[in-house]
Amino acid sequence: MPRPSVREQLVEAAAECFEERGFNAIGVQEITRAAGVPKGSFYNHFVSKEALALEVMRRYGTARRMEMLEDGTLAPAARLRAHFRFLADDLERFRFSRGCLFGNFGAELSTQSDEVRGQVDAALGQWAVSVAAVLREARADGTLKGALDPEPLAGFLVNAWEGAALRAKVTRDGRPMDDFFALFDSLFVPAGDGADG
Repeated sequence: MPRPSVREQLVEAAAECFEERGFNAIGVQEITRAAGVPKGSFYNHFVSKEALALEVMRRYGTARRMEMLEDGTLAPAARLRAHFRFLADDLERFRFSRGCLFGNFGAELSTQSDEVRGQVDAALGQWAVSVAAVLREARADGTLKGALDPEPLAGFLVNAWEGAALRAKVTRDGRPMDDFFALFDSLFVPAGDGADG
């Protein structure tokens, strides 16, 4: 099996470091040490630690499996819940110590880096657009309760998720996730009740 490239080693090590300790608490030397590469090789691949963070965020977004939201084999409400459940399970895998990288970077770097702030904003915005599309499907099939507009509701769900992820990181338990899912479930007609239920 071929050895990973230095660039890949740096990205993987940085992802671990950033998720465990944040951006400002980690230096280039710590990242290169974690990657097992010489410090001088860092700048052959990235112009700055910020550029590396942007690549880590891009890959983090891919790992969030947003394509789940387009899986037409599941009903809209079930699909959306499965998506959030996947994210919750990922947080639980690390005993809620890491939180969401988008939220972490947004909180830590939004006053330090316009580029990071912009990428976080774009990622969260695109996520809300994808959630809104599923909510529109749920509205069309009669499973979304009430008269709430899918677009602001999608923004609310993304914002609520980010808040729950932060709170779970603080409490180091899943209760904020439980609260999120209780509210989420209240938005939809229970499975089996039908659109008129």
